[in-house]
Amino acid sequence: MTSMMNCSSEDDEAEVDELERFDDFTLASSWERFISEIEAVCRRWMADGPKNLLEKGAVLVGTSKNLYKAKCELKHDKKSYSMEYYFREKHTGKVTNWDSTWHHLQLAFGVTEFLIIAPQSASGVVLNPPESSKLLSAVAIAMSNCCCSLWPAFVPVHDPSRKAHIGIQNMGTVFTRRFESDCIRSQVPVKLMHLEGLYELFVSKFAFSTVDFSTHLYKVQFTMKLTYRTIPCDDDDYMHEAEGENIESSAGAKGELHPRSQWDDDCPWSEWYSAEDPVKGFELVTIWSDRTIESSLEMAEIENSSPHEAKMWLLLPTILENLNHSQKVKTVGFASQLSLLVVALEMSFEAQFLEDFVSDSNAEKLRSSASIPPPTVVARVLKELFHEGVEALDFSKGDNKSSRAIKGAPSESLFAQFCLQSLWLGNCNIRAIAMLWIEFVREVRWCWEESQPLPRIPVNDTIDLSSCLVHQKLQMLAMCIEKKREANAEFFDATEGKDDVPSHIEEDFLSKPGPTENLHVGTHSRKRQDGLDDTQEASNDLNALEVASDRIRRGSAGGAGSMTLLSSCQRMHVPFTQDAPPMTEDIHEERLHAVAAFGVSSSLSAQLEREILQSDMSAFKAANPDAVFEDFIRWHSPGDWVSEGSDEKESGTRLSGDWPPRGRLSKRMSDHGNFWRKLWNDAPALAAYEQKSLLDPNREGEKILHYLETLRPHQLLEQMICTAFRASADTLNQASFGDLNQMKSKLDQFYLTMASMLRPLQANQLSQDSDIFEDLKRTCVIFEHVERLTILAVSLHRKFILAPRLFQAIFNDYYNFYLPRLGNSGVEVDFHKEFDQRQQVWIDERNVVADLFIPPTSNQSWRKVLSMGNLLNGHEPVLREIIFTMRDDVSDHHYSTHNSMGPQQEIETYRMYIEGTSNDLGVSLSVVSCD
Repeated sequence: MTSMMNCSSEDDEAEVDELERFDDFTLASSWERFISEIEAVCRRWMADGPKNLLEKGAVLVGTSKNLYKAKCELKHDKKSYSMEYYFREKHTGKVTNWDSTWHHLQLAFGVTEFLIIAPQSASGVVLNPPESSKLLSAVAIAMSNCCCSLWPAFVPVHDPSRKAHIGIQNMGTVFTRRFESDCIRSQVPVKLMHLEGLYELFVSKFAFSTVDFSTHLYKVQFTMKLTYRTIPCDDDDYMHEAEGENIESSAGAKGELHPRSQWDDDCPWSEWYSAEDPVKGFELVTIWSDRTIESSLEMAEIENSSPHEAKMWLLLPTILENLNHSQKVKTVGFASQLSLLVVALEMSFEAQFLEDFVSDSNAEKLRSSASIPPPTVVARVLKELFHEGVEALDFSKGDNKSSRAIKGAPSESLFAQFCLQSLWLGNCNIRAIAMLWIEFVREVRWCWEESQPLPRIPVNDTIDLSSCLVHQKLQMLAMCIEKKREANAEFFDATEGKDDVPSHIEEDFLSKPGPTENLHVGTHSRKRQDGLDDTQEASNDLNALEVASDRIRRGSAGGAGSMTLLSSCQRMHVPFTQDAPPMTEDIHEERLHAVAAFGVSSSLSAQLEREILQSDMSAFKAANPDAVFEDFIRWHSPGDWVSEGSDEKESGTRLSGDWPPRGRLSKRMSDHGNFWRKLWNDAPALAAYEQKSLLDPNREGEKILHYLETLRPHQLLEQMICTAFRASADTLNQASFGDLNQMKSKLDQFYLTMASMLRPLQANQLSQDSDIFEDLKRTCVIFEHVERLTILAVSLHRKFILAPRLFQAIFNDYYNFYLPRLGNSGVEVDFHKEFDQRQQVWIDERNVVADLFIPPTSNQSWRKVLSMGNLLNGHEPVLREIIFTMRDDVSDHHYSTHNSMGPQQEIETYRMYIEGTSNDLGVSLSVVSCD
């Protein structure tokens, strides 16, 4: 029994071994296994669906936003093939004919999802016709086995330049659609250059060859898309014609020759460089409505019609490639030169004095190998700065509301122009800057010594403390020069015998612009008085100036309200006082430091104000001959007078019972040996116009020149960078680009960014190893983006000034495309992607767009002897795309009872997509058959 069981067990094992060695002869051949592999892959893709395929690594196709592809590798007969499945993430129903995001095969054959199987070779095409047919058959069988799959499959064939395909699609019925496309790369037959011939080509695919197509009527659906392009500015024909014209070139005072393009001659930056027009041209797409064509004569009429009859116009600007951040094309502009100025700042720490950079012997010790510009170039720059005619300056020109937050000089000022000139001199190297500064200071000294006004520096009585220190010093020097000129003029007047005292005084007081500009009603009197007396009383006071007496009132600006003097019942008068001498920022800081070190009430603080205080006391004495020290305190420092009676402000009239005013000095002013009282006792009674000016122009002028001549290199460069950034931005801010809110906001934001980045340079604590240099280089990159967008906005605005809506729409599209490249959007950027957003042109904007297509010259159109028609201002389409379709009713077909198409018995039996020009023609045909 046991032996029988063992025998049975051995038989079972033998049977299992035999089954394991079973061969499935249904998959015997390699071709059949190849079909099985294709079928398995297709079933897997169908089961996964779009969502899972994306999770498994399907990639986006080209610039499409909704077309993806999955890929797998197959092998057959020692050859490797790749099969790609193209699908959409979201099915949006039937797509339109001219969807710009379509794949070429989708457009050519009107399909949505499809397969491509191709060899993994250098060409990527099947050159052997039997092999291509075998591949297509394998895919067709595999797709048929999948039952529910209706994907069309394509195989690339012939030479790759022909972009030829063959394909097949099982339509789930007895009907099969076959596809074929090819291209003519040689001269296109004349007949096929015209719509009439293309129509007959399509009709020949289903009509008898013996039929006269011009007399028979066929209801063919037709739609057309024409693409026009403006002739690029660098076209060979254009350049050839331009050679015969006198095209001016600008030799920049910046040391380089820049070709001048006409488009930006009057732009604010054209004084410094000529920007290449970022809009190189335009591409216009015109789409014609679907219509039914019944004869070739109708096609001839369409060919002769104007593009203005098209249903839709779509416009795409061709933007200069170097606007793309991935392009490393070197462009010249403010941003590029500012980056060189930052490098110069880094090198400025390598020497103590600017003269060290100019010396050839010291230059070898420095890392700088840059050369010094020729003397003629430097002389030309200085001539532009100092000797050429300068129009009336408007320092608010181009200023942004945030511009003053940057501690530089106004863009039209002398120092700002020096900085802008430096950007373009000798490639903005430290040696060129040092040379120009030394010569610049020499010119400033010449103006000082010869009492010549400084150009680009308006003379007034105030110093702009929000500007950089060099600009403040130049403002101060301009005042000193003006004082010298006034003193010289008075000296010459005196030598000519004009010394009549009353006339002289009256003229100085009322007429002469020099002295009276520095006189004003005392600031403290404005706090105490309710108003000046009327004109008649002021005139009476002025007439009293002609009487030579110490007790006569002089230099009065009128009564101080109802205030009276302590020693008499006379009304207190407000004196004209000298303006406080203007002070630059460093002088202000010195005084503040002294006050902080020694206390507000210290004798040093009073000593610093001695000259101003004594001048006010002398003027008060002259206007109030009977005044005492207490009267001056009541007017000048009312806080140091403690009133014990009724408030003087409330007394509208001078009653005998109110006099004398009751009160006493504060403890500070009543101390023994008070500095103010001593100064009062020593102060002579002199009206403001009789006093020596508080500003000593000779002393202050020499101090300023000493500062300019001994300025350390890094201190100069720090102020130059702040000023150059501000002046460059102000120059761009003057550009006219219409009402673009994005650009206005971007410029406002950029000013704030610059102010923040440049703030460390204002502290005068910069060192060679500071982190600020990287921040400055990043600021230059941001400046480059802003500069490019500004120039683009100006270019587009000029071209669409009569179509503002279209201008804003195009710029908005590009701005949103470019914004991620600024690096602050947090979005991953494909820098190789090109701008391809087309904007629809409204009917009333078409004439503006048509004017962009300037009629071509004879040289530009010499080869266009045979025209395709539909000309736009003499421009023929660079690309013509046509779709012909024929639909048939299959309800009477002998196979119709077997199909599952339901009540809809009309299908697209023929479709032909044609694209091309006079030099090439591509044709794609799909035909439905019932085999």
